[in-house]
Amino acid sequence: MMLNESISKATSTPKCRAFYKLFSKSIGFLLFFFSTCALSATENQILTIQNAAQNYILDNIESPEGGNLEADANAIDSRIFATDCPAPLQTSSSSLSSSASSITVLVECPEDNWRIYVPVKLTKTGPQVMLVNSVNKGQLLNRQDVTIEMVDLLRFRRQGFSNVESVLGARAKKNLRPGEVLEGNDICVVCRNETVIIKAGKPGMTISTKGVALSDGAQGEQIRVKNSKSNRIIEARVTGIGEVRVQF
Repeated sequence: MMLNESISKATSTPKCRAFYKLFSKSIGFLLFFFSTCALSATENQILTIQNAAQNYILDNIESPEGGNLEADANAIDSRIFATDCPAPLQTSSSSLSSSASSITVLVECPEDNWRIYVPVKLTKTGPQVMLVNSVNKGQLLNRQDVTIEMVDLLRFRRQGFSNVESVLGARAKKNLRPGEVLEGNDICVVCRNETVIIKAGKPGMTISTKGVALSDGAQGEQIRVKNSKSNRIIEARVTGIGEVRVQF
């Protein structure tokens, strides 16, 4: 009662009432500021969360052969609640597609009852065969026509070639320009109506015969081939320049 009377007397004049209102607002702001700061994550805590998300990606997504995989966590709002977790942070994701350019990682501390979803950007670079010279349709590729360059594989999503040897001697199916990444449908490793060697067998035993390719084929593709001896049409997989293989 005495406190209320004291406040009433102290704010009896317009000047005193204005001061009291300003003072009350200042106290409220300071209480809000300090309570917010007490709950906000520190710079080190945010860095720890980002590193946990990035390491999860690097540990669970395979790097391209002969290439590199980079993971870059998005910026995190410093106003989030986080602590120095007493146990190692737990990480997980509902999707781990190797072809995705971004993956969201859940980082959590069950001991202190907090969690945060962190988007992580992926960059995958790998070797791809690139043209050095212009190549005309029907021309055979030689070593002087191609080179190896590191390419962003998530932007270049078409089927290419990761080593020069797999395209040497292949025939261009169209005019090709220097500076282009060589794609699977740009060339035929085995070309239609050409004579091919048909290999068949299993480990320790291989037989060979000749045949005629009934369609174009890139490395690893399955095509129809006519056996020149028996005239039978078979399905075979392209394994090299002028070569196909049938598995028993």
